[in-house]
Amino acid sequence: MIPDHQHVDVFVGLDVSKCDHHAVALDRAGKVLYDRALPDDEAKLRAILADLATRGQVLVVVDQPATIGALPVAVARDAGAPGGIPARAVDAPDRGSAPRQRQDRRP
Repeated sequence: MIPDHQHVDVFVGLDVSKCDHHAVALDRAGKVLYDRALPDDEAKLRAILADLATRGQVLVVVDQPATIGALPVAVARDAGAPGGIPARAVDAPDRGSAPRQRQDRRP
């Protein structure tokens, strides 16, 4: 379940890959709290999430939660962070019937 964003204090976006991940964490004011590589290691993931949780409720959004992102999702949920949700679920209400165009491609 996606929590009401008004109850979230720290927003974490996680881009997962086979070797390591990259995470960006922002507080409600948009201040960057974390922006660097994140190892694919359970103990380190737990430590970073615990540190971010000292600032309040954490929401973790993962781009590939069912595949290589399964460990971060499991750790986030076990740590009490609502979410570990797929990025596509967050913007699903924005999607109309027309497909969205990617913004990162050159014409």
